Order: sequence, then structure tokens, then C-alpha cells
Amino acid sequence: MDYSRPLLADRLAAEYVLGTLRGPARRRFEALLPAHPALAAAVAGWQARLLPLSAAVTPVPPSPGVWSRLERRLFAGVGAAVPVRWWQRLGLWQGVSAFATVAALALGLVLSRPQPVQPPIIVVIAPNPEAAGVLQAGFAAGLTRDGRALVLQPIHPVAPGSGRAFELWAVPPQGAPRSLGLVSGEQATTVRRGLLLRDTAAFAVSLEPSGGSPTGAPTGPILSVGKLQI
Repeated sequence: MDYSRPLLADRLAAEYVLGTLRGPARRRFEALLPAHPALAAAVAGWQARLLPLSAAVTPVPPSPGVWSRLERRLFAGVGAAVPVRWWQRLGLWQGVSAFATVAALALGLVLSRPQPVQPPIIVVIAPNPEAAGVLQAGFAAGLTRDGRALVLQPIHPVAPGSGRAFELWAVPPQGAPRSLGLVSGEQATTVRRGLLLRDTAAFAVSLEPSGGSPTGAPTGPILSVGKLQI
């Protein structure tokens, strides 16, 4: 099949981004993306056209029972006497429903780039509703299963502002977040660290001074948070 044909590439890319391309056909398409620039370009074009629609989706509050089960699953073992950390607050997760579409689009963003040998783990680091008045910054991250490399791609290009920078954090189930360094809000950033997955429950991006946090912990607003699913 000639995937360089514009009409064919556009039709397959549209079905892929919309989520109607499923099963073996979807997996075959994902495997073809790195080797076919025409397919990758078509996917990027459909993402650019459809992604703004996800921002208009009104979040639907889940029932209290759903949140109770999520809290038990995500934060099991955290005692009631332990102070609630910023990444565990309910408000950080209430905007996730609006980013269900973004998760599918993020897969294309990462897979359109050359891939490591190990298959990637896809993490959507979604904008924090509590920081909506500061900046809207969302990211898609592709993390290799060996935990050694992470490619962070902004969903919408966004600049941190004069004298400011975005800093990426690995968030453990308990204890303080650890910095993974400064990242770009306008282009992909590759982060290479040993054992990125060890003791990591989520990733977060904060707004910091241009040189990064001066304290070793987030000092500015937490702009986006993404729960790690393995």
C-alpha cells in the first residue's frame, strides 16, 4: 500500500486521531508512523485541527463513589493523619475528563518521532484547573519501559514568560518531589535519567524562576499533573 498518497494518508490519519481506527489496524498504523513522514504529517495536521475542540469539552463531575475508589487505589497506605500533598488534592484530577481526547492525540505526538527499542509508556500531564488563572500548560510524555528516557512534548506551545521557566518533577507516592530539570513549553524536551520510574507515582510541571527552583522543591504554581499508569 502506497502510504505516500495524500488522500490515503489523510483518511487513515483522521480515523487514527478520532479513535475509529482500532484493533490490529490501529497497531499496524502506529508501527508505520516512524517510517512514513507523510503519515506523521497527516496525523499532526488532524491533531492541530481537532485538539482545540477538546478544550471546549465541559468536564463532567464523577459521582462521589468514583472518587472514593480512585483515592483508595491511588493513595492506598497514606494515613489520615498525613497532610494531603498538592498532587493528591481532588481538584488536580477534576479536569482530567476534558483531556480524554488529548490522551489519544498525545500518542500520535510521541509516536510520530523516532522510537526507542522498548515500547513507550504514554503519560498525559494535563493542565491543573487550580492554575487556570496563571497559565494553561499541558504535555504529552513518552517514557521508555526501561525508565531511562522521557520525551516531553507540549500539547499547545506556551511560553513561561520573562524570567520564568517550566520545571519537571517526578512525584513519589510519599515524600518530596524530585526535579528532572527544566523543560520547554514550545518544543520537545528529552530527559535522560537513570531509573525515572523508581518511586514515581506521577509527573508534574511547575512555573519557576528562569534558573529553576532555588530550593529543590516546587516554589511556583503547579501548572500540570499526570498520573503514571504502567
